Amino acid sequence: MNILHIDCSARRESHSRQLSAAVVERLLAIVPDAHIRRRDLGYEPIPHLGAAYATALSTPATLAAAGRSADALCLAEQLIQEVEHSDVIVIGTPMNNFTVPSVLKAWIDQILRVGRTMKSTPAGKVGLLRDRPVFIGIASGGVFTGDRANQPDFLTPYLNAVLGCIGLNTVHYLPLQATAFMDDARAAERRRSLIATIEPAMASLVRYAV
Repeated sequence: MNILHIDCSARRESHSRQLSAAVVERLLAIVPDAHIRRRDLGYEPIPHLGAAYATALSTPATLAAAGRSADALCLAEQLIQEVEHSDVIVIGTPMNNFTVPSVLKAWIDQILRVGRTMKSTPAGKVGLLRDRPVFIGIASGGVFTGDRANQPDFLTPYLNAVLGCIGLNTVHYLPLQATAFMDDARAAERRRSLIATIEPAMASLVRYAV
């Protein structure tokens, strides 16, 4: 089994990093010989899309003739292949200003590409990638879901939309909320509780180990 592990926080000991690490640890307990591909966007952010990328998409024939199209899309292709080669994706991310941090948005912009990971149809975008489980650990200082929600959530609807349009529809969220009011012991207890909610989904992954 191949696990793509992505972290987005700029803090080494962040709640989202600890949560994603706990998910990976549990996956390794199920499939000990799983291979992990690490992508740390918090400490090694990828560039946002620039002029070369935009030109490569808008004038592919011209750039291809000049031999520059492949260079402009090189990083995007590498990131897409990391997703394609994975059986499971684990993402740890903070909720920044009600939505995803910019480093995660930069990664998303690189892997969403018409004709490569999705296609446009009269009914909307259709994913071209094989579906696989995606476990997303979210750390939020406030509360954005449930009866006590006191702030908007633009993160989970956005990720559902962008991941779904490339074919990743099996998404499991682990919301670690109210971290601004939580001590370490309470955070650890809450992580264990969240991991328990995805145990059935994790157990089904043993098929990738054979």
